[in-house]
Amino acid sequence: MLDTIQAFFQRTLAQPEQRDNQTLTLELASAALLFEIARADYDTSDAELTALREMLLQRYQLSEADVDELMAMARDEVEDAVDHYQFVSLIKDHYGYDQRCELVALMWQLAWADGSVDALEEHRIRRLADLLHVSHSDFIRTKLLTEERINQNG
Repeated sequence: MLDTIQAFFQRTLAQPEQRDNQTLTLELASAALLFEIARADYDTSDAELTALREMLLQRYQLSEADVDELMAMARDEVEDAVDHYQFVSLIKDHYGYDQRCELVALMWQLAWADGSVDALEEHRIRRLADLLHVSHSDFIRTKLLTEERINQNG
């Protein structure tokens, strides 16, 4: 399942002028989990895709071409996946607890991108938070902080 994304990582690492911090490539696996949130309610909106694209551009400092390629791969991987064990396992092995909480917060931001959080999106975030070993209290904390930011900016 990760072959396509791993090939992407290898290509990115082979171009040191684009990537001076090799550990950053580990974070790119989160794109597939984020894409899973965008499609959790069976309605991947343009707002969600735009929000995901912006997250990848800003947070992971990728070029627009790399983001486009990564989003296409993430879509393909998520649609073909039976489960997300390999993505979750990779993230658990390389992310600290705070980074996993941050990823859950990004999931909430993405879920809110279309103006509301569907019950299916919330369920998927909860499931992924559990798999990432993020505590229930931190799951709730990231949810409330994101809702507060949305309400302040909305």
